[in-house]
Amino acid sequence: MSALALLGIYLSLGALVQLSGRAPARLAPSLNWWILNVALPALVLELVPGLRFDPQLWFLVVSMWIVFAGAWLAAALAGRWLNWSRGRIGAVTLMAGLGNTAFLGYPLIEALRGREGLALAVVADQLGSFIALATAGSMVAAIYSGRALSATQVVRKVAFFPPFLSLVAAVLMGLSGLSFPPAANTVLGALGATLSPLALFSVGLRFRPSLDASQLGAVTVGLGWKMVLAPLLVFALGSATGITGLTLAIGVMQAAMAPMVTAAVISDQNGLDFQVSNTMLGIGILLSFLTVPALNVLL
Repeated sequence: MSALALLGIYLSLGALVQLSGRAPARLAPSLNWWILNVALPALVLELVPGLRFDPQLWFLVVSMWIVFAGAWLAAALAGRWLNWSRGRIGAVTLMAGLGNTAFLGYPLIEALRGREGLALAVVADQLGSFIALATAGSMVAAIYSGRALSATQVVRKVAFFPPFLSLVAAVLMGLSGLSFPPAANTVLGALGATLSPLALFSVGLRFRPSLDASQLGAVTVGLGWKMVLAPLLVFALGSATGITGLTLAIGVMQAAMAPMVTAAVISDQNGLDFQVSNTMLGIGILLSFLTVPALNVLL
């Protein structure tokens, strides 16, 4: 069975458990705790120290910020033209600007591009998407919900996030030429291997796509940017600046990922348009199983 088919099975199992109504109330948050505090840090520590650091890595980080900035601009302009509420503008910005570069991106890229591609995907996610989520994403949520924004809270959220701490440690190890002993790498690999099945299962548990006429404009603008225009712009940037090979492919594929699950949670917590957020999340996940492999073939 192909790795891509297994990913679909993991996602489908989560959706089936959710539809059955028999999942424990705290199942998804508990799985997410393991993923973010154990599996992802282990994966980072296993893969990143051996990554060859070269000047092209800037592209992976800048690409994720371009996706976010473009989404904010598109949502603000469309919102003014279509007379959206502030909550809808904020929701579309978060969902179209922040990709599922970890829970969905890691398993998809590992299946399509192997472990070498996965190491680059971690860089794009942790230095690009996560910091954009913790800083600009928090700012957007505060602006469009009316909450006051604390710079200290934003800095603390970034600085003490376990995968980010792991990434800093792994980068320092890589720059210093240090590595873990084989036995430790074996343990890290086993823990990291739990990420893909649990992440897709967790996404499936939250999978509730629905669409009505009132959401059509917002979903079209948001997903049109996130899954079509943003990857095209990232590809153009890479081509214009001499980025080639696997680095270009991973940057474009991560830019094309479905909206981030965490962004939908933040949208809900801040009183933004959660119906639009949830619809974009569900439809985006479905589309990404077609569009990301298609992009991989083209690249």
